[in-house]
Amino acid sequence: MKTARKLKTELAKANIRVTLDEREGQSPGWKFNDWEMRGVPLRVELGPKDVAKQAAVLARRDRPGKEGKVSAQLADLPATAERLLAEIQQALHDKALAFHKSNTHDAKTYEDLKRAVENGFAFSFWCGSAECEAKIKEETRATMRCIPIEQPGGSGACVSCGKPSTERAIFGRAY
Repeated sequence: MKTARKLKTELAKANIRVTLDEREGQSPGWKFNDWEMRGVPLRVELGPKDVAKQAAVLARRDRPGKEGKVSAQLADLPATAERLLAEIQQALHDKALAFHKSNTHDAKTYEDLKRAVENGFAFSFWCGSAECEAKIKEETRATMRCIPIEQPGGSGACVSCGKPSTERAIFGRAY
């Protein structure tokens, strides 16, 4: 337990938030699952054999199973954890961006918008009126998710009312 507390202090010095799970009566597997369900990106596993070898196992949440486990020397743990956390952050960002791109469809007509929001997002011209937004929500159950800061440029007709528009918005359903 001394080693775990010392590691917690070392990781905290590296600006890594750490929680030491000292709960009694729960198996390691139960604890691992509990922390994964909470969304913890990186778990440090430290047992008696690891302490004897002066090493710890780091388990990434974004890569389940053996693929996501890395062994690290205790002396190098803060640097290794920082590197892994940066990798995890980038991997999650890339995955979310890929999901967003593959599920966002260019909707030029109201019918296109209706089809797009069935299983994803619609990227459409929008005049900016609350009435058009309310109509879309009422008829499709889709709401405006955002107006991207970076607009592709050009102009078109509002997907709802047909008025001229230079702004595009992303519409989607909550699930």
